[in-house]
Amino acid sequence: MGLTNAQLHEHLDTVAAKDAVVAAALERCGYPEQRIRPTGYRTLLRTIVGQQVSVAAAASVWARLEAEIGEDMAADELLARDFDSLRACGLSRQKQGYVRSLCELVESGELDLETLPEDDEQAIAELVRIKGIGRWSAEIYLLFAEGRPDIWPAGDLAVQEAVGRLLDLTARPNEKQTRDLGERWRPHRGAMAIFTWHTYNNAAL
Repeated sequence: MGLTNAQLHEHLDTVAAKDAVVAAALERCGYPEQRIRPTGYRTLLRTIVGQQVSVAAAASVWARLEAEIGEDMAADELLARDFDSLRACGLSRQKQGYVRSLCELVESGELDLETLPEDDEQAIAELVRIKGIGRWSAEIYLLFAEGRPDIWPAGDLAVQEAVGRLLDLTARPNEKQTRDLGERWRPHRGAMAIFTWHTYNNAAL
């Protein structure tokens, strides 16, 4: 399960006690709300379906897939469908490749989402074996679904922008700079990532 509101409050309070900049931002913007997703294959499948399309379009494709395959969205059922059936649900050729990659890894037992390595980098390495799941998607899964406390998606543009504003930088830091800047917030970078999204559109920051 993802980080709960209670955990977010606790982790951010711990960071704020050592970092006056975060403490001031927390005072101005308040605490973020929890972002929790279920663990497992369906959440990753939903992630792939939602890539590069609007929320409404992703919901429409998901509804058609459920109608075609069933609410369980079983991996073997999805693999049994041909190209045209999945195309009718709204999956492009590229996304069908991604979806099949996920389903094949799950069905073969090569990827066990219930027993991912405890080490975050090793867990990310396991997830990016899925076609269409890059580092950012893997980090989002580990943060929102597993609630890993020190995940830091430094490649996220909103995180970069918010960190730049938070630290009063003259320009938005790039991924490497954002990763380096986040070191100061270990081992609670997950809560800080959620906080940066919270502050991104907040005029108080």
